[in-house]
Amino acid sequence: MSNLTKILIVLLTLSTILLCGIVVTYVANADNYKQKYAALNSERDSLEKDKDSLNNQLKEKIQQKDDLEKSLNGQLSTLKTRADDLQAKINTVERERAELLERVNGWASITKDFQATTEKQTQLLGTAQEDVKQLKAEQIKLSKELEQTSATLVEKTAIIEAAEAEKRRLVEEKADLQNRLDKTMRAGGKVAAAGTPVTQEKGYALPAQTTAAAINLKGLISEVDAKNSLATISIGSADGVKEGMKFHVTRGSEFICDVLIVDVDTEKAVGVLELVQSATGGPKVGDNAATNL
Repeated sequence: MSNLTKILIVLLTLSTILLCGIVVTYVANADNYKQKYAALNSERDSLEKDKDSLNNQLKEKIQQKDDLEKSLNGQLSTLKTRADDLQAKINTVERERAELLERVNGWASITKDFQATTEKQTQLLGTAQEDVKQLKAEQIKLSKELEQTSATLVEKTAIIEAAEAEKRRLVEEKADLQNRLDKTMRAGGKVAAAGTPVTQEKGYALPAQTTAAAINLKGLISEVDAKNSLATISIGSADGVKEGMKFHVTRGSEFICDVLIVDVDTEKAVGVLELVQSATGGPKVGDNAATNL
C-alpha cells in the first residue's frame, strides 16, 4: 500500500469522525432550538396576552381619566360658582362693615356723653350708699335701743304683774284672816273694830312668808319643748313647787320668759311659757328659773 493511499485512508477516517461529530452536534442543537422555539412561542403568547391585558388596563385608565376629568371639571365649575357667591357675600359684608363703622363713629360721641352721665350717676350712687349706710347704722342703733327698752319694759311689766299677783294674794289672805278674826271675836262675844287695820295687816302678813314668792324658789330649766310652748324646771313638789306658781326665767341679767306651772312631780315641774322674748331666742336648758326676779 502506498503512502498516498494511507494518507487518503487517514483523511477519510478523520473526515468521517468529523462528520459524525457534526451530525451529533446538529442533532443536539436541533432539539435545543426546537425547545427554544417552543419556549419563545409560549413567551410570545404570554406577552401577547400581557399586551392585551395592558391594553385593556390602559383603556380602563383612559376611561377613568376621562371620567375623573369630567368630575373634576364639574367640581371646578361648582367651586367657581361658590367662589363667585362667596365673593358677592364678601362684597356685601364689606359694605355692611363700612356702614357699621359709620354707625360706630356716630355712636362714639353718644358713648362719651353716656360715660360722663354714668360717672355722675356713680358718684351720686356712692353718696346715696353712704347715706344709706349711715341710716342703717342709725337704724341698728335705734333697734338695739328699742330692744333694750322693750326688754326693760317687759321686765318691769313682769315685776308689776308679780307685784299685782302678790298684792291680790295678800288681799285674799287678808280677807281670809279677817273672816277668821271675826269668827274668833264672835266666839268670844266681841266684834272686830271697823276701819283700816294697818298695824294688823302688818302683823297678819307674816304667814305670807310661806308663799312661793316669799320662799324664793330657785331652779334651772332642764328641758324645753318650744313646739308646744312648754318647759321643765329642775325642782318639784319636794322643794315646795305647786301648780299655779309662776317662775321667772333669766339668763344673766336678761329676762327670758315666765313659766306657769301646770304639772308638778317630786323632783321636777312642767309649765307653760309666757311672755317669751323673741330677741333672746326663748328659754334654753341651763337658764335660771326663780319665783322672784
